Amino acid sequence: MVDEILRSRAASSYEAEALGRILDDAGSAYRVNEAADGLEERVTPAVRDAVRQTIADAAAGPAAGSTADHLAAAWQAAYGRGPDPERAYSEAIKAVECAAHAVVQPNNAKATLGTMLGEIKNARHNFSAAIPSPAGDPIAPAEAMMRALWEGQTSRHGAQTATVPETLEAARSGVHLAAALVQWVVSGAVVRTP
Repeated sequence: MVDEILRSRAASSYEAEALGRILDDAGSAYRVNEAADGLEERVTPAVRDAVRQTIADAAAGPAAGSTADHLAAAWQAAYGRGPDPERAYSEAIKAVECAAHAVVQPNNAKATLGTMLGEIKNARHNFSAAIPSPAGDPIAPAEAMMRALWEGQTSRHGAQTATVPETLEAARSGVHLAAALVQWVVSGAVVRTP
């Protein structure tokens, strides 16, 4: 009921703030989210703040498109009062696609994380990352993270075998992986080299 009241914006900002203090003081597993429009599971503040900063940085980046909106939606779907793992994972992938589009495939209007992985594989000499691999491949760490995110979404396509929906644990891991990738791209730690 409390979550619904917050979602409907029936509570004033003062009431939402007071509720937040009550939940904090009671040691609740939930807290009022940043927008004060719902409850979310309590997450380690440093982790929550890092993702929040990544969302803010993405919102400020001119080439990031709707990255911030997708990452915020992924977080809410993963940690909101009624988690939706499939949506969380899907939004996490969209956040990375939006962030990386201008760097990896700026001339492909229909770029996806899958096509971007193909671009990296075929032209890895065109990319650089702040953290190179020990083997001297500068894009390998970012590529491995992107591939793990892409291949981890098992419900993306239908097949002859049964579709297996993402678990909440997988979705939350995907959201955190996406946040790291978005931060790398938005901050310039992953770039296209001339």
